[in-house]
Amino acid sequence: MFDAALQALLALCDPVRFAILVGGVLVGLVLGVIPGLGGVVGLTLLIPFTYKLDTYSAFALLLGMAAVTTISDLIPAVLFGVPGSVGAAATVIDGHALAKKGQAGRALGAGYTAALVGGVLGAALLAAVIPVIRPFVLHIGSPELLSFSIFGLSMVAVLSGRAPLKGFAGAGLGIMLAMIGSGSPSGTERWTFGTFYLWDHLPLVPFTLGLFAMPELAEMAIMRTSIARNPGELDFSLSAQWQGARDALRHWWLVLRCGWLGAVLGAVPGLGASSIDWIAYGHAVRSEKTAATFGEGDIRGVIAPEASNNAKEGGHLITTIAFGVPSGVSMAVLLSAFLLHGLVPGPDMLTKHLDVTFLMVWSLTLAHVIGGLICLGASGTFARLASVPAGKLVPIVLALMFLSAFQGSQSWGDLYSLVLFGALGWLMKLLRWPRPPLMLGFVLGTVFERNLFISTQIYGGAWVYRPIVLVILAVTLWIVLGPLKDNALDLLRTFRSGRHPRPQFNLAVAFNALILAVVAAALWQTKDWPWEAKLVPHTAAYVVIVFATLNLMTELFFVSSAQAGGAAHGDMDTVLTGQVPLSRSLRHFAWMICFLVVAYGVGLLPGLFFLILLHSRFEFGERWRTAVISAVAVTVLSWVIFDQIFALVWPQSALSQAVPALRASLDFI
Repeated sequence: MFDAALQALLALCDPVRFAILVGGVLVGLVLGVIPGLGGVVGLTLLIPFTYKLDTYSAFALLLGMAAVTTISDLIPAVLFGVPGSVGAAATVIDGHALAKKGQAGRALGAGYTAALVGGVLGAALLAAVIPVIRPFVLHIGSPELLSFSIFGLSMVAVLSGRAPLKGFAGAGLGIMLAMIGSGSPSGTERWTFGTFYLWDHLPLVPFTLGLFAMPELAEMAIMRTSIARNPGELDFSLSAQWQGARDALRHWWLVLRCGWLGAVLGAVPGLGASSIDWIAYGHAVRSEKTAATFGEGDIRGVIAPEASNNAKEGGHLITTIAFGVPSGVSMAVLLSAFLLHGLVPGPDMLTKHLDVTFLMVWSLTLAHVIGGLICLGASGTFARLASVPAGKLVPIVLALMFLSAFQGSQSWGDLYSLVLFGALGWLMKLLRWPRPPLMLGFVLGTVFERNLFISTQIYGGAWVYRPIVLVILAVTLWIVLGPLKDNALDLLRTFRSGRHPRPQFNLAVAFNALILAVVAAALWQTKDWPWEAKLVPHTAAYVVIVFATLNLMTELFFVSSAQAGGAAHGDMDTVLTGQVPLSRSLRHFAWMICFLVVAYGVGLLPGLFFLILLHSRFEFGERWRTAVISAVAVTVLSWVIFDQIFALVWPQSALSQAVPALRASLDFI
């Protein structure tokens, strides 16, 4: 093994191969910055370029790219509240809050350092478990995967903060949304409403962007501010970045814990990369002292998910190399590169091709180091974006967000979903409904249902008694019972106090009632489904009804929405109290609806051009010159990247459908 590791390192240090590795790193950094793109797109793009490369060079290029997309996706997550990939969604919570406080440089420095250490930990785990992984993975079956998903869902108790009733109701709603489509055990189409778009579940990208990114842009547009609320106090100096790096090193134990957690969970096939950072974030909230500041700009809320997000890449490779079982979509694409270069995942990778396996380890390690150092050096430049006024920034980021959402399934439904879930996310933020539980329920819902059905069909109720399952369920109980006990006592004291004996009707009560009405209507549509198809949806729906009803009664008779949701949200309170006109919120979403109408009429790219141009000029009062330059630059850049490089299939517009019909009519005449 030592000889194979040394041979691989020497091969990778060849100047040409090292240059190829650096080239892959640069491509990965660029893809990570653009929301909606990432490892899958990058692998698909680069695999054809490996046809004439030797095996060492090919995997140096591919893994150099794949390793660092999870580093640079920190940039849009911190600066815009837009997760560059679904694995950076948890980073948005505290990272963007720090940017609003003028500490974007610190957040980026801490995130890059944690990502670098986490990535190296993931590579180290891959190297360490190569000789011993086979017996362990053979014991992972559907019961263990089910227990992992239950463990992930238990983080709802932690991620709900001071609003446990809203958190559990949101998690149940997320599971219901995950059930949409034809993926039930019986093959029943659930809540598709006869549309082909919903047949294969809701795409994750527009859901994530709408839930987390759209509300942050809406807040900037409504408040007419830059990302940093006090740009004069914005610190993007080199010392601020190194302060963030020191923060990560000071919390070294948290970095190590979350790094190992991400690497281990990354090796679990079927768990999904989109849930790992949430589990790590929940672990940090549960285990760290003075956790009350999480969600309000706590640097530990950046460190924990970033360490796990990068460490999971090493974990993903474990089962891919050892068994040919991909842990995610990107690893499934990488398998085609294995076959292209005559490699068969399995025992041969641990014996005959051990040098190639160690080359992957070295590629991951060096890529994370190179990518982390490049990003640390450029943090100050990126952090300056936090001082750009909303009028110049919001239209551009909004246009890029529509393009990113379109990557979900490349249909008009992605854009409609973005606006719909953007409005939902905005209302949840306005009324202090925690959004992470909704996201967690959505990403783990299908995993939970699939493994529950398989486990009960094969093992009956005996799946609970498997050793690994018992350990994971015990840890789950430990995580849940503490917060539930504290929340129950707080709720009991609230009910006994009776501070608001008279019913109070407001937007919070109306929103809660709307959720109950939607869930009741969804339940009514399940009356003809077979029991296999409605077991999990019914369970989730009843969870929503119970906790949403309790929350409705609490807000209606006992406490205000602000008290029920926890700490104040600053700028959001000005909307609730009427200091900022609610009409601005309505206008913001009206602009998006107008864009959809224009884009459907003349095409997506022309629609983006008019969105940036008119939005900048008439909503924010920017000069015509600024609006035109922004619109032209973004449209041309989008055309080059998405049309010429990625050959995106653009959706048909009414105009593109009408022109051929008109030509046919003229020819006939």
